[in-house]
Amino acid sequence: MTAVTVLLALLAALSNASASVLQRRAAVQEPDDGDGARSVVRRFRHVLRRRSWLAGVGLLALSGLLQAGALAVGSLSLVQPLLAAELLFTLAVGSVVFRRRPDRRTWLAFAALAVGLALFLLAAAPTAGRTSAPPRAWLLGGGGALVVVVLLALAARAARGASRAALLGLASAVSFATTAALLKEAVGRLGDGPAALFGHWTLYATGVAGLVAFLLLQGALGAGSLTASQPALTLGDALTSVVLGWVLFAETIHLGLSLIPEAIGAVLIGAGSLGLAHAQAVGGQWDTARPEHPPDRDGTRTPTPRGH
Repeated sequence: MTAVTVLLALLAALSNASASVLQRRAAVQEPDDGDGARSVVRRFRHVLRRRSWLAGVGLLALSGLLQAGALAVGSLSLVQPLLAAELLFTLAVGSVVFRRRPDRRTWLAFAALAVGLALFLLAAAPTAGRTSAPPRAWLLGGGGALVVVVLLALAARAARGASRAALLGLASAVSFATTAALLKEAVGRLGDGPAALFGHWTLYATGVAGLVAFLLLQGALGAGSLTASQPALTLGDALTSVVLGWVLFAETIHLGLSLIPEAIGAVLIGAGSLGLAHAQAVGGQWDTARPEHPPDRDGTRTPTPRGH
């Protein structure tokens, strides 16, 4: 069952990464004709006609289904850290789509994240617990997560620049981990029939928590570069998921001497995330050029922007 969980989680990460790259591909193919409301609406209307953007939407939906499947058969503390592989897949898929080779520094960051992720999971060896959490556990785990998110958001209001981006990135990470926990609870009730799934509060709370996580992420991205927000987002999601898995679903990880390789793995994950975020935000801007692509259905080609 662990192999199935790992496969589904990695496929979810790959699908989500591919969706991001395809939607970014559609966005850069549209000319930048201003920042006004009309320009934004016009660009969005044009993007909706792009097959790459529509494919990205389909892949996002597929990613959600794969993540739900992984959470249904595996532990929260295993699935969520594995989703950090999305960074690796984004770089790999983006390099193919935008035809930009990563430099040596980027590959080192790539390797650090991959090794750190493997080391952390092998040392922690998360074990599956119960499929649903009692109300008291949700009061403790869910209430605690809500308090943490509110405190981080309040602290972010008084901060600026990189500090604000990091705080909002961490708040978003806690929200994403909580969303995954709610989703695990919801799909765990699917065995009792559709009525049990749609009649339980966690299904609807999943949508609310996911929306909050998305909005906080947009705030983090607007407050500062990926270099500031991405490590907090990646590490925060993984570590919060381990805590919520323990509090809600009685999942366990190895402690004692295992904490040493787990800490080393966490440091490598943070360093790799920082390196990859720096590479995407500063090093070459690999996703700003419009990729070459075949003619559209009407036989025309999308023009290449000036300077590329």
